[in-house]
Amino acid sequence: MNASAHSLPRPGLAWLAGGLTVGLLAASLVGPALGTARAQSPSPDPTWPFLQKSHTISVNGVGRVKVVPDVADVQLGVIFQADSAKEAADLAANAMAAVVEALLEAGIAEADIQTTQLSLNPVYDWDDNPPQIEGWEASNMVNVTVRDVDAVGDIVDAATSAGATSIGGISFRVDDPADSEAQARSAAVADAEARATQLATDAGVSIIGVNSITEISFNPPEPFFMERSFDEAAGDAAATTPVLPGQVEVSVSVTIEYEIE
Repeated sequence: MNASAHSLPRPGLAWLAGGLTVGLLAASLVGPALGTARAQSPSPDPTWPFLQKSHTISVNGVGRVKVVPDVADVQLGVIFQADSAKEAADLAANAMAAVVEALLEAGIAEADIQTTQLSLNPVYDWDDNPPQIEGWEASNMVNVTVRDVDAVGDIVDAATSAGATSIGGISFRVDDPADSEAQARSAAVADAEARATQLATDAGVSIIGVNSITEISFNPPEPFFMERSFDEAAGDAAATTPVLPGQVEVSVSVTIEYEIE
């Protein structure tokens, strides 16, 4: 029996061919749609706030105002050494009590007297090995706020006469610096504006606004140091201590960021 010249189609190949035809047809339909979707996606809007570029100039300005102080802070105290801790502590306590009493009699309010240091420490003889305790040292320091700067010298003399053995320093300040700070603040802003205007002019740009302002105020007291030992105080107790308040500086610093175009 002779074989037929035409073979029968295989079902598996027919299914594969049909699936390939459907897939190509689907790809031809979906492909243009995807291409159209990509072409129609919106481009970033350059006017959106987070895409806009900010052009700025940042400068520092400083304002300073000289004023006559109306308050003085005086550091004074007593320091004593003795063979025993109790003896040294008692000497310092009795001396400070007398100093405080003299300050009150001189017109200082009790609220303006503040203890800042109270210590009791051994004193060593470092020539021995190991070092041996040869005594004790007690100290008591107070800060005195003097609200009449013309009376500072008299206050120091009164404390010294009463037994104060140490005068650490004097700082002058303004009790209410609000007015002085306002003047310094205005001067700082004007200084910053002048600097920014010069920079903008030199760069060929224009200032169109202010983005931010930061203020920094720092006015540390200006100390006037005095040191006087117990023997010196006893020797010249009748002398008048000259104290000159001079002037103190109130300063304000600002940082301003200007917008330019």
